[in-house]
Amino acid sequence: MLVLTAAVGEGHDLPARTIAAGISTRRPGAVIEVADALDAMGPLVHRVAEDEMRRTFGAGRMNWVFDAQYRVFSLSPLRVAGQAALHRYSGGRLERMIAGHAPDIVVSTYPAATEVVGFLRAHGRLAVPSVAVITDLAGLRYWASPGIDLHLVTQPQSIPEVRRIAGPQAEVVAVRGLHDERFLDAPDPESARNSLGLPPGPVIAASGGGWGVGDVEGAVRVALETPGATVLALAGRNERLLARLRTIPADRLRAMPFVDDVVTVLAATDVLIHSTAGLTIFEALLVGCRPISYGWSIGHVRVSERAFRSSGLAQVARSRGELRAAVASALTAERRPLAPVHARLPHAADLILGLID
Repeated sequence: MLVLTAAVGEGHDLPARTIAAGISTRRPGAVIEVADALDAMGPLVHRVAEDEMRRTFGAGRMNWVFDAQYRVFSLSPLRVAGQAALHRYSGGRLERMIAGHAPDIVVSTYPAATEVVGFLRAHGRLAVPSVAVITDLAGLRYWASPGIDLHLVTQPQSIPEVRRIAGPQAEVVAVRGLHDERFLDAPDPESARNSLGLPPGPVIAASGGGWGVGDVEGAVRVALETPGATVLALAGRNERLLARLRTIPADRLRAMPFVDDVVTVLAATDVLIHSTAGLTIFEALLVGCRPISYGWSIGHVRVSERAFRSSGLAQVARSRGELRAAVASALTAERRPLAPVHARLPHAADLILGLID
């Protein structure tokens, strides 16, 4: 099995790792290769999709560049031209890379790679089954494609949009196994807080994803206004952000770099303020932590926030004032872990193996 991912934040690498682990558990003799698709799709795509994004997000004030790119290539009539250019530029490159691995099946966790894999499959240039892994709730252009054999989603609410993109006959299944499976057997809040050495009282986490983007500092300052609350500031791999967070004078603030044990952190947390709208919001729901999307309402995040509002899965705040009200509301809400329901879904690894058995 070849799993295509991209080192753009953590939202693509994590599903790639968990899928590989699920396959290995079920098929110990399987050969599983995880590869960064951007390394194969050509320097131009790599520069736009990762290198320029890192510089843009690092600059903070340059977020409008990413927003403009998203509007052009995902929402406007120019999307079709953009997809055709991607097929032309990266199709042959990715085709050769896949051929070099000679897999029995290709799984993609990264949207641009999924778009090209779907194109290759639809045009007879990829002979083996293909699987798209979708961890965003909405804004699924590039995540889904008519040429893909099987679309796997984390949330059933995504299925109608996938079918609008991939066609009414597309195979789309909500599954477990696209995240750390410890979320399905997470510690209770008290045990999690004890293991982290947290004091009594409400716990609020503020996160900017793996790259630490958005108004994390603003979220932290609003969270600190809650009497008696401990605030966990998750800076991801953004060392500059971590340094700034550590200058905020507050005894109840714990500024943290990239966290490996997200399960325990979210299990200990009452309210999550998160900027990138993706898999972390869903992980919070699994353990009953109440999520709020805030601080980076651009591009795909803005589209996902509309879906959060309509589905009721998460609150959305567009200003610090709205965030204050959202935090107060979330702290009074009942903790209802989604894990017991999610655990009954089919496992992604079983469905993937079913395509080749």
